[in-house]
Amino acid sequence: MTGWGQEGPLASTAGHDMNYIGVSGALWYASLPGEPPMAPPTLVGDTGGGALYLVIGMLAGIMNARADGKGTIVDAAIVDGSAHMMNLLMSLGQSGALAAERGQSLLDGPHWCRVYRTSDGGFISVQCIEPKFYALFLDRLVLAADPQFANQFDRDLWPALGHRLAAIFATKPRDEWVKLFEGSDACVGPVLSPHEAAQHPHMTARGTWQTVDGALQAAAAPRFSGREQKTSAKSPARGEHDAEIRAGLAEP
Repeated sequence: MTGWGQEGPLASTAGHDMNYIGVSGALWYASLPGEPPMAPPTLVGDTGGGALYLVIGMLAGIMNARADGKGTIVDAAIVDGSAHMMNLLMSLGQSGALAAERGQSLLDGPHWCRVYRTSDGGFISVQCIEPKFYALFLDRLVLAADPQFANQFDRDLWPALGHRLAAIFATKPRDEWVKLFEGSDACVGPVLSPHEAAQHPHMTARGTWQTVDGALQAAAAPRFSGREQKTSAKSPARGEHDAEIRAGLAEP
């Protein structure tokens, strides 16, 4: 697995996650217009566009070798994988729902598709895309009768309505908003840190976050039917298995 791939003008140059997804186009829609794009560190590039595509490539290569006895070199480049993950978003362009300009597309511009700051410095996520969910969202905020908010897909209104919602969400702490929307299909929820997420009832019920030897880490995914979820193994310390790995590589 590499960042730039085994071929191409940048193949021999250094880079990191943000460089790769910046060149691939995957970083472009990662913030509101006017703000520098910033995606969650390593998730889109190193993990999503790199490691997962490497695993898929290796499994496909193994299956192919079993079928015809021929091996293959898997060229898993982060620029390729992160760009490929954009295809669902890019498909929206065929219906006019994706614009080249940031803040004008279905998923990166509307007031009903963004994160808002609350009065206590927390954040609340809003993504009520479907009209029926948007209606529930407006109902909980007592905005259903507002004629401007009724025009959900009017791009010209998105900036102004976004400012109005920002002012509204800034009036109460995060957990009060969570309680207001609790149990509804308005598609509103808190933005939690990993340590907060570990205490969330849904995540606790699934055992998604686990504490192993005092360190918080996520459980293995995906899950398989008929197999009990086990406690994650302790993450190795840097260099912990160097001797065993080097010894194994030295064996004929």
